[in-house]
Amino acid sequence: MMTDVRIGTSGYSFQDWKGRFYPSNIPDGKMLLHYVKHFACAEVNSTYYRIPHPKVFHHMVQKVPENFEFIIKVHSDVTHKREKPESSLDELALAIQPAVDKDMFCGYLAQFPYSFKNKQLNRQYLACLSQLTDQRPLFVEFRHVSWATPPLYDFLRKHHLHYVNVDEPALTNLLPPQTITTSETGYVRFHGRNIAAWWNKNKGDRYDYLYSQEELASWQEDLHGMFDRVKKLYLFFNNCYHGQAAQNALEMKTLFDI
Repeated sequence: MMTDVRIGTSGYSFQDWKGRFYPSNIPDGKMLLHYVKHFACAEVNSTYYRIPHPKVFHHMVQKVPENFEFIIKVHSDVTHKREKPESSLDELALAIQPAVDKDMFCGYLAQFPYSFKNKQLNRQYLACLSQLTDQRPLFVEFRHVSWATPPLYDFLRKHHLHYVNVDEPALTNLLPPQTITTSETGYVRFHGRNIAAWWNKNKGDRYDYLYSQEELASWQEDLHGMFDRVKKLYLFFNNCYHGQAAQNALEMKTLFDI
């Protein structure tokens, strides 16, 4: 089985990427046109903060190739407040319809906070979300180590939820690096390993981290080991400070000869 490996970044429209990944004088509206010259997929993280009008996605899909893929992050109302997920997901579904129509929407991303722990009530909430997403792929990311347990993976498979592996600082109760798959689509997000700033904003931006070549290469064998379990593998870099995500994503593409 041939695995389709897709590598990209968690968002692409950042002012501090100008002069680093983007030309220094690039207009904001042309960032995506430049991005797609290098990557075949992107996470849209802005929807976590605000759900846009469908016209926003209408214009986005006009700027990308036909085979480009978007993963859309659900609003914080779904993952953090967790009070009215149905109305939030309905609004988001309407907003992304232009991407759905072009067959460029490949799933939702639900990034849960560290406080969201593996408890019965929270598992029930996940089961509810699996119904609310209308059979569209839902990738779930956890931050607390309580979720790193085999019974949970079986639970996710039962409810057709896709597990997101993470690379993040080696801190107490954060998740360790994993290559778990609960479907035929694998997913890894690289957040950086900025231990000093992860819990302390006074130490800087927690996503200010540039992976070394050795750190990226250390993942290579494990990622290749996922190939016999998945048809598609997404690798997204979220260490977005000063364009470091784009640099590391390009380096990871080189490791996979993409």
